[in-house]
Amino acid sequence: MPLINVNNVSLGYDKDVVINDISFSVSKNDFILVVGSNGVGKSTLIKGILGLIKPISGDIEFLEIKKNQIGYMPQETKVDPNFPASVKEVILSGMINKMGFRPFYNKKDKERLKEVLETLRIKDLEHKNFNELSGGQRQKVLLARALAASSNLLILDEPSNNLDQKSRSEFYTTLKHLNEGHSIAIIMITHDIDNDSLIGNKVLSLRVDGYSFTSTDEYLEMNGYDS
Repeated sequence: MPLINVNNVSLGYDKDVVINDISFSVSKNDFILVVGSNGVGKSTLIKGILGLIKPISGDIEFLEIKKNQIGYMPQETKVDPNFPASVKEVILSGMINKMGFRPFYNKKDKERLKEVLETLRIKDLEHKNFNELSGGQRQKVLLARALAASSNLLILDEPSNNLDQKSRSEFYTTLKHLNEGHSIAIIMITHDIDNDSLIGNKVLSLRVDGYSFTSTDEYLEMNGYDS
């Protein structure tokens, strides 16, 4: 059974439609890449799935997951340089939505922190200041924060922005490990659409005049890439 069904959904702002009548499903082992030019609604779609905006029409059906069980990594995350947050504190903050009225992290939260640090192999960064990390290290920590919120589905908004080629390659290897090794579904907005960067199994391609939802191999073939 899918985690989420997007059923004939139209999204926009003040009835100004940005995405019109889109349907697709997200299953447990999916790694869906969302591609398209600026202005076609990639971030709008993510806002709809996260419940930050309501559909103009259609519905987004949560089946094997709840909204607060989605880990989200936004395109830009700023940490106040005057507030020396440690890596541990940044990751733990990903659990806030699941804490309800609890004012403190409990034993289960701290065990989840340990699991995430070990999964992403960043245990050595736990007590470092987030603002002192390299770009690649920061992205791994922000990914860890999203992972702390969910072991089912991660939504990533252009996570490879501002990474050099080496860091991007390492980051993508980590994502594939989470998807294939830990059965975590991923939806990722990306502008990296060369053959080597299309690391997911499906591509949701948004256009001004519509969309396509295909396997990655089909997308590569349709767009003239060597598979």
